[in-house]
Amino acid sequence: MIYKDNISITYPWQAQVWQHVNQNDKRMPHALLLHGRAGIGKYDFARYFSQSLLCANKSEAGHACGVCSSCSWFNDESHPDFRLLSPEQESETEGEDAPAKKTKKKTQISVAQIRDLSSFLSLTSHRSGGLRVILVHPAEALNLASANALLKMLEEPAEGVIFILVAHQLQRLLPTIISRCQKVNMPIPNETQALAWLGEQGVQNAKVQLAYLDGSPIKVFSEQLQFTQLNEIWRLLAQGSKLQPHIAAPALIANSVETGIVVLQKWMYDIVAMRLTKQIRYHATHIGALQALAEKVNLSGLFQLQKKLDELRKLALHPLNHELQMESLLLEYTRIFMSK
Repeated sequence: MIYKDNISITYPWQAQVWQHVNQNDKRMPHALLLHGRAGIGKYDFARYFSQSLLCANKSEAGHACGVCSSCSWFNDESHPDFRLLSPEQESETEGEDAPAKKTKKKTQISVAQIRDLSSFLSLTSHRSGGLRVILVHPAEALNLASANALLKMLEEPAEGVIFILVAHQLQRLLPTIISRCQKVNMPIPNETQALAWLGEQGVQNAKVQLAYLDGSPIKVFSEQLQFTQLNEIWRLLAQGSKLQPHIAAPALIANSVETGIVVLQKWMYDIVAMRLTKQIRYHATHIGALQALAEKVNLSGLFQLQKKLDELRKLALHPLNHELQMESLLLEYTRIFMSK
């Protein structure tokens, strides 16, 4: 979330959508579905819109005041009339005495989480005439059981309750859930808007970073530390056949296995692109290195390696020895530059 004078605000490219959802308070739908590409600010918009709906002193344009008791509760994540449903809410261990073990990131919103809303729905707002808001993010994390449980609530909405669903992949939602919501297609910032906003945030080399992260200014802003690490990883990958897998593997998976796999996938994508089209997509500052690698690469070997990366990405959450897996893949990477 971005703040101005300690008050959260929406992103510039969301101005028209903000006007749209605030057109008529008295005819607010019981369920909104904000959908669009990942990394364009849908969740931040949903959080701020939830705060504004609950604000006791919002402006004529619908913006939260940021100073009333409701806004204070919301900013402290203790608002009694707000619920957030996300996969991370489920605890990994069953009790305080549970043995220590590696945590596994939750990927689904369970039916138990939906059923726990029953008591919340049976209550009235803590503010006279006020609303209660339930934010579901990401909506595609609902499994079949939890989606059907939520559907029953959407079919018979409780008085004074607004559901806000945020989805990156609309096609993964049940058609019946989609039909019970008012869909809002969230806008994608164009390059001019994205670069202007990133410039205001003080981001350097924004154009190069924006290309690498598929046009998402929010990802660029939140992953500045990652780009410092990426520069070292790209330097290692540029070594081609001379790369030392035992050095590069820990660097690639330092943040997460999936992140490291994506870094390698994008690098190899540009090697293929340079070889076949003489153009690249992600690494504008490494054209020379990519050109040199493209001239030496065995394309058949590279395509086989890409398939293995796809398979490893599917197993990214499994308790495997990922460093050894990555070392093995990088060893194959060095070999695709040795002969044609």
